[in-house]
Amino acid sequence: MRHRRRTGNEIKAALRDLRIQLALLNHQVGGRLALKDVDLDCLDVLARSGPLTPSALARQAGLHPATLTGILDRLERAGWIARDRTGADRRSVTIRVLPDRGMEVFRLYQPMMGAMDDVLTDYTDTELDLIATFLRRSAEACERVLGRSAQE
Repeated sequence: MRHRRRTGNEIKAALRDLRIQLALLNHQVGGRLALKDVDLDCLDVLARSGPLTPSALARQAGLHPATLTGILDRLERAGWIARDRTGADRRSVTIRVLPDRGMEVFRLYQPMMGAMDDVLTDYTDTELDLIATFLRRSAEACERVLGRSAQE
């Protein structure tokens, strides 16, 4: 029992350390691109989810819609995103990342992706499955906590 508690605490500390290192990396990338951390978050959501309505993007990024409007204005002015009118309802808009600009971000994260590939080579397929499951479940736990705190 003592070993399990100690190892659990080590895992939690390592996750906090990773969060800090990723925040520093994001801040560095954002600085090179003249983007705020929240701008990168929105671009990442769009890159992973594809074009989204502003309300869907706000939900996925955890932002208030009024806050998102300013972010989208800034990203559009800087040539990062496009707002596309959809269908007959000219008020309906989807947001998408412009492909060339998305590649700029990808290139700056490439050294970290390569470093992660190097780390992953040390693990068996079974271990990688376990790590992927752990990380997915950890993200889901955070989503549950955020959902509860939003209701309080």
